Amino acid sequence: MKIALIGGTGFVGSVVLEELLQRGHAVTALARNPGKYVARPGLAVVHADVLDAAQVAVAVRGHDAVVSAYNPGWGEADIHALFLRGSAAIVDGVKAAGVQRLLVVGGAGSLYVAPGVQLVDTAGFPAEYKQGALAAREALERIRTERTLEWTFLSPPALLVPGARSGRYRLGSEELLMDGERPASISVADLAVAIADEIEHPQHLRRRFTVAA
Repeated sequence: MKIALIGGTGFVGSVVLEELLQRGHAVTALARNPGKYVARPGLAVVHADVLDAAQVAVAVRGHDAVVSAYNPGWGEADIHALFLRGSAAIVDGVKAAGVQRLLVVGGAGSLYVAPGVQLVDTAGFPAEYKQGALAAREALERIRTERTLEWTFLSPPALLVPGARSGRYRLGSEELLMDGERPASISVADLAVAIADEIEHPQHLRRRFTVAA
C-alpha cells in the first residue's frame, strides 16, 4: 500500500514507520523539517505543515491510507489548542485529497474506567498530560460525527512503554484494559503492529478501539 504518515519522528510514529516499511509498504512522511528523516528504500518525505489543511491535502493525495500519530509535544504550553487545530486540519486535508482511509492514534484518557467515567476525569490523572488528553478526547468526539471518511481511532492502554516486538496484542473497545487490578500496558512496537494490522485488514471502521499486551 501507499501510506501517508503524520508524526513519523515521534515516540509512536517512528516505530510505526519502521513497521510499515518492514511490511513492504511505500510510506510518505509529512514533515515540517524533512531533514529529521534519513533517506531509505520505501520512504518519501514531503514538506508539509499539518496545521494547514491545504498542505496536508497536497501531501496525502493519491495515497491508499493516512496514519496520524500527530502530537504537538507534551511540553507545548498551548498543547490543547494546537492538538485540536492540527487534528481538524488533518481531517479536512485528508477529505479534500479524496483519501478515504484515516487512522488516528489518540490517547488513553478518553477510555472508560467506570460507567460514565473516563480516565482523564479521575483524580489521579497526571496533570502534565491532562490538557493533551482533553484535546484528544475532543478530537475523538469530533471525528465520531464524520460520515465521509473511513476513520479509525486507536487509543493505547494507560501504559505505553519501550520494549520488544512480540507481534501479539489483545483488543478492546471503549473501556480501559486492565492487567488484573492494574492498568494494562503495551510496548510501542506492538502498538505499531496493531496499527499496521488495522490498516491492512480494517476491523474498526468508524469506531474507536484499544489494545494491550
